[in-house]
Amino acid sequence: MNIIHVSAECYPIAKVGGLADVVGALPKYQNNPKVSSQVIMPFYDVKFTKENTFTSVFKSKLSLGDATYKFNILKLEKDVLNFDVFFVDVPDLLFKDYVYSSNDTNRFLAFQIATLDWMLTWKTLPDIIHCHDHHTGLIPFMLQESYKYEPFRKTPNILTIHNAQYQGWFSHDNVNLIPAFNFDHVGLLDWGGTINPLAAAIKCAWRVTTVSPSYMEELKIAANGLESLLSDESAKCSGILNGIDWNVWNPETDDYIVRNYNQKTIVAGKKANKKELCDRFNFDINKPLFAFIGRLVGEKGSDLFPETFKIALKNPNISILLLGSGNKDVENQLETLKEEYKGQYNAFIGYDEKLSHIIYAGADFLLMPSRVEPCGLNQMYALRYGTIPIVRSIGGLKDTVTDISEENGFGICHDNVTVLEMTNAIERGVALYKNQTKFRKTRIQIMKIDHSWDASAKEYINLYNSIN
Repeated sequence: MNIIHVSAECYPIAKVGGLADVVGALPKYQNNPKVSSQVIMPFYDVKFTKENTFTSVFKSKLSLGDATYKFNILKLEKDVLNFDVFFVDVPDLLFKDYVYSSNDTNRFLAFQIATLDWMLTWKTLPDIIHCHDHHTGLIPFMLQESYKYEPFRKTPNILTIHNAQYQGWFSHDNVNLIPAFNFDHVGLLDWGGTINPLAAAIKCAWRVTTVSPSYMEELKIAANGLESLLSDESAKCSGILNGIDWNVWNPETDDYIVRNYNQKTIVAGKKANKKELCDRFNFDINKPLFAFIGRLVGEKGSDLFPETFKIALKNPNISILLLGSGNKDVENQLETLKEEYKGQYNAFIGYDEKLSHIIYAGADFLLMPSRVEPCGLNQMYALRYGTIPIVRSIGGLKDTVTDISEENGFGICHDNVTVLEMTNAIERGVALYKNQTKFRKTRIQIMKIDHSWDASAKEYINLYNSIN
C-alpha cells in the first residue's frame, strides 16, 4: 500500500504547531514491508532546507487563473526522517522564511495543484491520499470534481482535522483559481457564503478523522461554524488519538536535556534538569516548578495567565516558568511580571526547542488550560518525562489525563477556563507536591503510560484498508 501525506508542516523541517509533529512521526510508524508512507510539503526557505540537499524529480508549470508559475518537485536526498519526503518548490509563492501568512490562498492552492499534477504522471497512482487540515482541503474536491484529475476518481482520500478553528476561507471571486470543474457542483465549495476549503474537504473526502475521539464529538457542538456539517457527515467521521514519537521524546536518550534518566533514575535525573532551569531563571529548586510551553493565544487560555499568575504567586513557595509567544499584549503583560515576581516567575518569549525539552524534564507540573485542544501533544511529552499535567478536561486532554482524585488517576483536571479554576488547579498541584510520597509515586506512574504512535498508526492502516 502506497500512502502519501499532504501537509503544510512536517517536523523537523517546518513546524508551527502539533500538525508538524504528527506528520513528522506518523509515516515513520506506518512504514513496514507492506506499507510505504511518504510526505509531500511546500519547499520553504528555512533552516532545514538550507542545511540539506535535494534532487529534482519533476518540473512543470501550473495555472492559477490567468497566472502561470513554474514549479519543481524535489526529493530530500538523505533519509534523515526514516521516510521519503518530497517538496513542492514554487519559488514565487512558497519559498519564504515563514510557513503561514495573512493571505495564503494562492500559496496553498499552488501547492495542492502542483502535488496533484505531479502525481498524475506516476505510473501507479497512490493507494491513499491523506490530507491534513485546510491547507490541503481542496484536494478531495479537486479529485472528485476537476476534469483534469479524473484518473483519481477511484483513489481513496482521507482528511484529518488537526484544528477546525482555521478553515482557509476565501471569496467566490477567486473560484477561477481552482482547476476547471462542473460548475453545477460549486455548492460543494461553499459554506456560509464563502469558499471554505475545510468544509469542502469534509463534504468530499472518503473519510474524515480528527486527532482524538473527544474532539470529534466536541466539533459537533463547537466547530467555528461547521457543527451541522460534521453532524450530517458523522457516518464517515472518527477520532484517532495522536501519538508521540517515542524515540524523539525519550528522557533516557534525549540529547537536549542536561541529564538523561528513566523510571529508576527519575529523582536524580529530574533534579539535575530542574537545577539547570533554576540556575538559569533564578528559581529556588526546593519549590514546585509550574511551567507552560506553547502559543500565547486565546485557544490556549493564555490571556488569563497574567491575572492567574498574579494570584498564584501570592504563594511565595511556588515558581512559574513560561516559554511561548503569540499575542503581543499578553506577551507584554507577562514580561512585566518578571520584575515584580523576580525569583518566583520568569518567561522566555519566543521558542527554543532545546529549552522546551529541558522544561519537560525539569518542571514538576505542566499547565494546559486550553479552551480548544484537538489532541494536545504537550501533555503526552510531559507524561513521558514524569512531569504532571494540569489540564482543562477537553478534547485530547480529556482522553489522555485522568484526575488524581479518581482511581489510578495521575493528573490535575479542571472543567472551565477561568482564573479561579486555574488558580485552584495550581493550589492542588502545590498540595500534591507537599505529599512527596504520592508525588514521586505519581511521577513514576505517568512515565509508564504508553502514548507511542504504534497503536494509532495501526488504527490509520485499518481505516485505509477499510476503503481501499
